[in-house]
Amino acid sequence: MGEATSRTTAGQTATPSPIEEPEARRAAGRTAMARLRTPRRPRLWFEVALIAAAYWTYSLIRNAVPEQRAEALRNASWVWDSEHRLGMGFEHGVNHAVDSISWLIVGMNYYYATLHFIVTLSVLVWLYHWHPGRYAAIRLALFATTGVALLGYYLFPLAPPRLMHGGHFIDTVVVHHTWGSMASGNLATMSNQYAAMPSMHIGWSLWCGLTIATLARPVWVRVLGLLYPTATLLVIVATANHFWMDAVGGVVCLSFGFGLSYAWYGALPYRLPKQVTGRRRAPEREGELRTA
Repeated sequence: MGEATSRTTAGQTATPSPIEEPEARRAAGRTAMARLRTPRRPRLWFEVALIAAAYWTYSLIRNAVPEQRAEALRNASWVWDSEHRLGMGFEHGVNHAVDSISWLIVGMNYYYATLHFIVTLSVLVWLYHWHPGRYAAIRLALFATTGVALLGYYLFPLAPPRLMHGGHFIDTVVVHHTWGSMASGNLATMSNQYAAMPSMHIGWSLWCGLTIATLARPVWVRVLGLLYPTATLLVIVATANHFWMDAVGGVVCLSFGFGLSYAWYGALPYRLPKQVTGRRRAPEREGELRTA
């Protein structure tokens, strides 16, 4: 038996030994994974296409989940009873109190129908422009949050308070004839009415709020970031579109999203470098320049 490698004359290429080949493949695999996990500068056309495709897929799957009306109503009664046993069944009081102030509830109806999309997309655009090194990791957290929510819609169909039998909740969109909600009025047939758990209004707004509060510089902007999910919680309860337990479900989904992002990138998204240069992180590049 000789050595694992063979000697060659000048000009000839040595044949890799059986020991070297697996190690070389493992090294190549580690390199490929490292490249995938390294933050890169996002490409506008790709991000626009990705976000559009992701939201279309999410809406398609969400609305394709069978509307299990009987089970959804049973689950709503169980949630409502559970909240009362905890002494925290306050949705009915909030719904009726806010509905008595017409200008406020109308504003909340439009808030519910529009800001869910406007603020989330605005934060994505802000991240893309000012925090490209963190963009992919924070976007992954958002996508994972939204994706895992689909399991909730399928496994735990839930009627919103406004559709409960005997709950005496006010469907504020119908009563005040405001537009925009896919959950009431003429648009109701286009949306799954029994996909209230978890609340993605809370999942998305908390994602926005944490991102703004962590990365924005002006203190007043950070405060607004923290107030946004708080205001959203009030809105989803006042409009009778969700129980407060749905908000807890949204927080759980968001925790999964950030956990997945952390597992992939090896750090919380907010601790990643703000900028990227080419395919490598900016701080690493700066270190190379200093030692050159």
